Amino acid sequence: MPKIIGLTGGIGSGKTTIANYIVAQGIPVYIADDAGKKVMQQQDIIEAIQEKFGNDIVVENKLNRPKLAEIVFNNPDQLQVLNAIVHPAVKNDFKNWLEQHADSPFVVYESAILFESGSYTNFDVILTVTAPLETRISRVLQRDNSQREQVMNRINAQWTDEQRIAKSDFVIENVDINLAKSKIDEFLKILSINQ
Repeated sequence: MPKIIGLTGGIGSGKTTIANYIVAQGIPVYIADDAGKKVMQQQDIIEAIQEKFGNDIVVENKLNRPKLAEIVFNNPDQLQVLNAIVHPAVKNDFKNWLEQHADSPFVVYESAILFESGSYTNFDVILTVTAPLETRISRVLQRDNSQREQVMNRINAQWTDEQRIAKSDFVIENVDINLAKSKIDEFLKILSINQ
């Protein structure tokens, strides 16, 4: 069975850039957010969400994602209800994915809410990507075309870098991408030696 590396970081930290670099090194990476979107298209999941959030959350057999987001991101209790439906499905999807990559010495599980979801306890090594707050904000503003207040709300809903770092095995600051890549190379080398 491969060693499982948990990769996390706050919004705008650049963890997707780091994940893509790791993929380029030939290491399989599972993106939990993409998997969540995929499982939310499954009929049984749509029906379970509809049961909890009402009929108008589904339009033409598809989730009304903006409406659902509006509900859950303004109400932590409703977010927990949604997570209770989606997280087990993602966990099962990851289990199947892991079986397909059983020959790899390492795999990476990338998730913004690795700690918040409690799933960090399932991994052999935790890697956290950080960046200064203003850098993160400007990255998200450019990427999502959103307002600063919206970005701050999302940042404040996540763990702080300090909280993540305290529970991580490795930390990479992602300000200069070349420096960050060389740190990833070091990290992967350490993993290979300790395998």
